[in-house]
Amino acid sequence: MQNLLLCISLSLISGLLMSRLAKKIGLPAVTAYLVTGLLLGPYCIGRLGLPGVGFHTMDDVSFLGLISEMALGFIAFTIGNEFRVGELRKMGRQAITVGILQAVVTTVVVDVALIGFHFVFPAALSLPSAITLGAIAAATAPAATLMVVRQYQADGPLTRLLLMVVAIDDAVGLVLFSGSFGVANALEQGGISVISVVVEPILEIVFSLLLGAVAGYILDWSERYFHSRGNRISMTVAFVLLTVGLSMVEFDLGPVHCGFSLLLVCMMTGTIFCNICETSAVLIERLDRWTTPLSILFFVLSGAELDLQILRSPMVLLIGAIYILVRAAGKILGAYGSCAMTGCEPRIQKYLGITLLPQAGVALGMALTAAALSDGAMVRNVVLFSVLVYELVAPTLTKNALLAAGELHSEELLAQVQARKERKGRA
Repeated sequence: MQNLLLCISLSLISGLLMSRLAKKIGLPAVTAYLVTGLLLGPYCIGRLGLPGVGFHTMDDVSFLGLISEMALGFIAFTIGNEFRVGELRKMGRQAITVGILQAVVTTVVVDVALIGFHFVFPAALSLPSAITLGAIAAATAPAATLMVVRQYQADGPLTRLLLMVVAIDDAVGLVLFSGSFGVANALEQGGISVISVVVEPILEIVFSLLLGAVAGYILDWSERYFHSRGNRISMTVAFVLLTVGLSMVEFDLGPVHCGFSLLLVCMMTGTIFCNICETSAVLIERLDRWTTPLSILFFVLSGAELDLQILRSPMVLLIGAIYILVRAAGKILGAYGSCAMTGCEPRIQKYLGITLLPQAGVALGMALTAAALSDGAMVRNVVLFSVLVYELVAPTLTKNALLAAGELHSEELLAQVQARKERKGRA
């Protein structure tokens, strides 16, 4: 327990100090936290085996996995705050259309490229794995995107659409992966299961949204019995943790295996809550401050999870490089085309795809499921390599895209705003 506390505190302190260095060279804080995790991980400082210093093994990182689940819950809850009725009336149709089309286009583009690679090098990548990787490519990581938006206080039509699309992407990615993985299994086993391809993913989405909606209404009802903001924040934290716990429940309805999506459950809870609670904006702003250390730990742990051993395989690097480049092209082309179709501003058409490049936890979860394929190890390693690259590079690309779109404040203005907040707080 002592070593665990030392490791957590060292992760927080190191991440914060690294973020100061990153700021001096113009990198987002999330990149600094990820690099900190890499340095403290089992392949760098953790390899030394010093008590309480770094993560000695991957099991040490996995032991703290609950922190990552909790952080994702708060991140999804905060993103749900973007789905206010007023915003949905203005951008709801655009967000849904763009969210669906950019994911589908990305899957198709990656599928075409990797299936072509399979026919040229059939021994390197199987056809089922190529199809599965295409579906995994649709997934976008909301955590890194939200961290960049928070750090630079980004705001504007591009930022608002981005947060909606990132939230919708989880549901779309789930459906695409279930369908593609079902086809991949059929190619290997000679049969296709309608239950696993169609019924289970639809039920997971429906059950997740229903559970989140119920939790949102109960949270609003519960907070009416408290008047101090401190108690209301405590109740909000408790409900987010409750929804995270409930989203891990799995059960069977006859032949159908049912579960929940953590991101969808917590996102829906935040959406309902922000639309029916009059003080939700203030509460969520205060909640963001409370959960900042949790978010830092999430990214440090994400960096520590990155497996550097995959860099030893030339074939993984080759397929991974193709996957990364083609996925980026798919996201950019899909976002550009769908934004043009829905009448978005030219700057949104130009920059939205770049902000959708981060990829992490959801993709890794899909890759874990894909391990059942005969070539599942290749799928996992390619996804791990892409996550390593995307998590280190994509936050900076997101920052630059938002800056080019005119939705980021300058560093000087941010410093002035922060100073005013601190003076107001002392007053």
